[in-house]
Amino acid sequence: MRGGRSSSEKKYPTIRLSTPSAVILTAESSHSNTDMSACKFIRRCSLSSLDFSTTHIKTCTPSLHFPRHRLLSHSPGFKLRPYGHSSRSYGSIQAAVPVESTDDSCILAEEEEEEGDIKRLIWRNTNDDVSSFMKMERRTEPQSNRWFPYFDKFKSGTTFLSSREVLDAVDPSLMELRKERFTNVVNNRTYSVCMVVEGLSDPGNVSAVFRSADALGFQSVHVVSLDSRKRYREHRHISMGAEKWLDIELWDSAEECFKVLRSRGYRIATTHVGMKTVSIYDMDWSCPTAIVVGNEGRGISEEALKMSDMHCSIPMKGMVDSFNVSVASGILMHHAVCDRTSRLGGHGDLTSEEKQILLAEFSLRHSRSSVSIAHEYAKRKG
Repeated sequence: MRGGRSSSEKKYPTIRLSTPSAVILTAESSHSNTDMSACKFIRRCSLSSLDFSTTHIKTCTPSLHFPRHRLLSHSPGFKLRPYGHSSRSYGSIQAAVPVESTDDSCILAEEEEEEGDIKRLIWRNTNDDVSSFMKMERRTEPQSNRWFPYFDKFKSGTTFLSSREVLDAVDPSLMELRKERFTNVVNNRTYSVCMVVEGLSDPGNVSAVFRSADALGFQSVHVVSLDSRKRYREHRHISMGAEKWLDIELWDSAEECFKVLRSRGYRIATTHVGMKTVSIYDMDWSCPTAIVVGNEGRGISEEALKMSDMHCSIPMKGMVDSFNVSVASGILMHHAVCDRTSRLGGHGDLTSEEKQILLAEFSLRHSRSSVSIAHEYAKRKG
């Protein structure tokens, strides 16, 4: 007993915070003196003048409710009430300090897997907007028999910047090591061979294809969804964020996808296990080629097989007659790199102008601040 009040029941005054961002410390109240050593949770979130109402806190560790990253302990002893001030919204809380707990009554809720409709990641077709990942202005029609998707301009309001101006604006904000990495990647990129994944049911496999495509220097990947109810969901622990650096396009049918690819000068090669197939080791990969892999169980659809220009296969030496689709994609792309290097002297085949444009694109994709810097540069130019 202290001051006529039990140690298990302690009254706390109302606390009001007026800053838009704060660090929340939730401490055990079972100790007579609350100190930092009793701290169980550290969490950063967007706050604006929240009212920590006066209440009695029992021995249970209190918890806070977050809209997306929430703690599932609904203790009645600790409540947050809104206070009448405007708040600044935060786009992400990924930089928050990890939550740890030794109290079984308070557990961290598993993050809800966002549906990640791939339309957020891609330029879908000529009638859709450029996705948030695509920064430079994009073409809708091939300029020649060679496909490169970007114009040499970045739109900022009513002002346009060239790739050179974008690089001049953004370069000072990038570390030298990062710029060297961008240059090396761009030198080894190609649009001459692209991957098409059709009707995959496991989004993890799509993410694995993205990762392999980026690692091996393929800039373009197409995803054909045969079921509009099943959309690709991000699996960043598998793709390792590779989709940020790729040009990903979504199609509702193989017919629509193949029509556009042919207009860009690609031949369509579908992987297939059958009698009339060409070994990938006998193909000339210096020709513009769209290589298609199919569903994990059913393989390539009959529609895609009929519309393709050729069927190809990876020779099998064992008892099984197929690889996992993500493994097969990796083998296909790796062999294409080897074949192109043997025939052409290297895999990357962008012109100097195309390299500069793609370098500007990567610099803009690097971070939101890069885009903001480019917009500020355009304002000064205008």
